[in-house]
Amino acid sequence: MDLSCFKAYDLRGRVPDQLNPILAEKIGRAYVEITGAKKVIVGYDIRLSSPEIADALSSGLMAAGADVFDIGLCGTEQVYFATSHYQMDGGIMVTASHNPKDHNGMKMVGPESRPISSDNGLNDIRDRVLEPFFDAAEQGKYETLEVMSAYVDHLLGYIDAGSLKPMTIVCNAGNGGAGLVIDELEQHLPFDFIKVHHEADGHFPNGVPNPILPENRSATADAVLQNGAAMGIAWDGDYDRCFFFDETGRFIEGYYIVGLLADQFLRKTGGGKVIHDPRLTWNTLDLVEAAGGEAIESKTGHAFIKQRMRDEDAVYGGEMSAHHYFRDFAYCDSGMIPWLLVAERLCQSGQTLSSLIDARIEAYPASGEINRTISDPPKVIAAIEAKYGVGAKSVSHVDGLSVEFENWRFNLRMSNTEPVVRLNVEARGDKALMEAKTEELLAEMERLNA
Repeated sequence: MDLSCFKAYDLRGRVPDQLNPILAEKIGRAYVEITGAKKVIVGYDIRLSSPEIADALSSGLMAAGADVFDIGLCGTEQVYFATSHYQMDGGIMVTASHNPKDHNGMKMVGPESRPISSDNGLNDIRDRVLEPFFDAAEQGKYETLEVMSAYVDHLLGYIDAGSLKPMTIVCNAGNGGAGLVIDELEQHLPFDFIKVHHEADGHFPNGVPNPILPENRSATADAVLQNGAAMGIAWDGDYDRCFFFDETGRFIEGYYIVGLLADQFLRKTGGGKVIHDPRLTWNTLDLVEAAGGEAIESKTGHAFIKQRMRDEDAVYGGEMSAHHYFRDFAYCDSGMIPWLLVAERLCQSGQTLSSLIDARIEAYPASGEINRTISDPPKVIAAIEAKYGVGAKSVSHVDGLSVEFENWRFNLRMSNTEPVVRLNVEARGDKALMEAKTEELLAEMERLNA
């Protein structure tokens, strides 16, 4: 049996050769045997194969003795929400997020929506799939569960609805699931939504919903300009990530949104801890300190960030990859809470999104993440450290290599899945220095790779 769909954090593979109903049913059985779960939330995304895979998964869960609570078509964060809100033993979301349309997958959580990944059960589930199964003495029950209303109420709890003013917002669901939530939220908000690629459609008529790809941004940016919108928002297919465009149609690097949300959240809570990744840090550190909070660095990746947030009881966590985590959302990531907070900030401050962001880009210009294919990544990273570490203020290995100087710093890290290294460079108030050092590092990497 091909089990290549099992990855480090979740399952993803091509349908039907890498993931299909037969395997999904076995995964359901194995999930119950490994976790001991008795009550499990199941949800699925807009992909054409999702309902059939979710049905087979549910059959396996019930055959192994677990009760299934089917929340239907939804986003990943609704599985997180329902699992913690209704105090279930676990939850499984059938989704392949922004992968090609002939792919599907699963994201799994345990009690309190704690992630299940390769180091805490996912590999055990994979290995168990290969063994024979026997039905439980008592089969599990099946029921549907409506969670949208409780979920929407929870989302609205993050903002002061009374402070909101009429505003035009472009929202691009990418034909994923986000449009269904916007339609529900719209009834409670004074905003005029311009809806782009709004209908959920697993054929993905406008391409795979992945706004991080530059070619997928113009539809949102153009609609912002045409409609004089205050901002634009775009989501991936299962809307656990959201991406922002200011009123000029400019795509905003996720790094600056982390700082904006950290500042906004700390103002609300009157302090607290904020978790961030090590790729780009100075802007976040500056804003968190100014807002009376404490910034804590964590290795990149949702399992690491969520665990560190729990350990520190952090109010918010953010990654430059557009994942934003919230303590009151079971320490999970949401693609809906961030834009609500930014909209509230615009209404309360009277400022434009560009004015909020421009000051931060000027203070801490950054390269954004640059990927390069390298034949021997460890060798290249070690050589870069040997060269640049000598005169540095600090060298860190929290995640890859971070090297810091007085006025600029960089992070260089390997991809987990491909022979690629990812470079991020930032400077203090000096765009020319940032650009020069970025070019210098890229040239050095190319020389070392020759």
